[in-house]
Amino acid sequence: MRYMMIVKASKDSEAGKMPGEELIAAMGAYNEQLAKAGILLDAAGLQGSSKGFRVKYSADGKKAVVDGPFTESKELIAGYWIIQVKSHEEALEWAKRAPSPHPGHETDIEVRRFFEIEDFAPSEGLNKHIELSKEMQKQKK
Repeated sequence: MRYMMIVKASKDSEAGKMPGEELIAAMGAYNEQLAKAGILLDAAGLQGSSKGFRVKYSADGKKAVVDGPFTESKELIAGYWIIQVKSHEEALEWAKRAPSPHPGHETDIEVRRFFEIEDFAPSEGLNKHIELSKEMQKQKK
């Protein structure tokens, strides 16, 4: 089972304030634990929304691009980990071990499970996804 552990943005992260050395060291140690356990698939911090954009879709199918920054920082993502574990409980235990991403401030890490191919009923559209996944795996080798 793959899970994404999502670090919510803060006013500081949105302002581009870099984390202090103590947090960088704590995150490095945590990432090393995840890697040694063989469950870390990816992890990264994200720049503030001022360097991003959104593509908005209207009900009639029209698209509009909206440049950041976005004001609702509690809804924004500052970083993430993607882990592969055997159970919900294991994902929970690893999430509880993470250092606070915004020391001295109330914050949370949201944990969400990925959909896997096995979660969907067989279909022609699903077969296309399976083939694409196989091609991507070949490219990684």
